[in-house]
Amino acid sequence: MNQYLIPANSKNGQLIFNVLRPFDLGLLILGASLTLIFLFAFQGDSILLLFIKLLPIGISVFLIIPVANYHNVLVFLQEMYLFYMSQRKYQWKGWCASSEFKES
Repeated sequence: MNQYLIPANSKNGQLIFNVLRPFDLGLLILGASLTLIFLFAFQGDSILLLFIKLLPIGISVFLIIPVANYHNVLVFLQEMYLFYMSQRKYQWKGWCASSEFKES
């Protein structure tokens, strides 16, 4: 009685706020702190300057937005980079290969 079935690949308990990895939280804090520094460092009211001031937080929030089948955009970009930049060589032996063609 009172037995609960929890999937082995459940990651929600390991994430901060059940959404963020520690690296994602650090990236968000870095983007927010750079935005605050830019807001105080640059004087002016032009639209271009406002865009530059808010760019760090915009980039960091974009990178931690959840994406289907991946954790977030950052993980998707990392996987896409690894897929196109790493040399993979797959050898297909088939399911009916005789022993004379098998490698030892």
